[in-house]
Amino acid sequence: MQLWFCPILAFLLGSIPFGLIISKAKGINIREHGSGNIGATNVLRVVGKKYGYACLLLDVLKGFIPVVLAINFIQIAGRAPGIPLGLPESWVMELPAASAMKAQITHVIAALCAVLGHNYSPWVNFKGGKGIATSGGVLLALMPFAVIILLAIWGLLFITTRYVSVASVGAAVSLPFLTLWGSWHHGRIQDGTWNKPLLAFTIVIAILAVWKHRVNFRRLMDGTEHRFGKKSA
Repeated sequence: MQLWFCPILAFLLGSIPFGLIISKAKGINIREHGSGNIGATNVLRVVGKKYGYACLLLDVLKGFIPVVLAINFIQIAGRAPGIPLGLPESWVMELPAASAMKAQITHVIAALCAVLGHNYSPWVNFKGGKGIATSGGVLLALMPFAVIILLAIWGLLFITTRYVSVASVGAAVSLPFLTLWGSWHHGRIQDGTWNKPLLAFTIVIAILAVWKHRVNFRRLMDGTEHRFGKKSA
């Protein structure tokens, strides 16, 4: 049951349009203002900082929670979950180390479903945000140390360019390379035990991030992209 329950739960949680819910509570339809996006950045610009930060936290959690659950529901023998939830044994599906890839695939499918739920929410006609915050949440569950490095990359790009889109895409594109480096650094590539499904997942979400920002690329080329710290002309 866990093999199909975790991805479905991840998609359903990921699809909750918190940006739309928050803005509607303030009497604003976020899809009709700013960039029209339901993500935290547009909520921050249109509704206000505290609402944008609340949306950011909720979008992160809806990626983080289902993946942590998946890692706890489907475990690999001899490997404790990074964040143990102490689930009843009858709820846990423990796979032998020889079947580790099966567990890893299920974990990353749940992670991908959470991101896809946010990007293509059925509650808003299969539209949604760009998936950066929700991707951050799933990565926090899958590879927490990498998130620290990604935040540093995002911060550096944002400080130097003042464009959220540039910082977000730059961090997303660096993720597969960071995943490979981490696997090599810990000797996983050398001994053949590295998490191949995780690398595939990071490549997919990097491509998704680039695709979802294609309108931002056009605005960057036109000189009309919103730049924090500077008023639009």
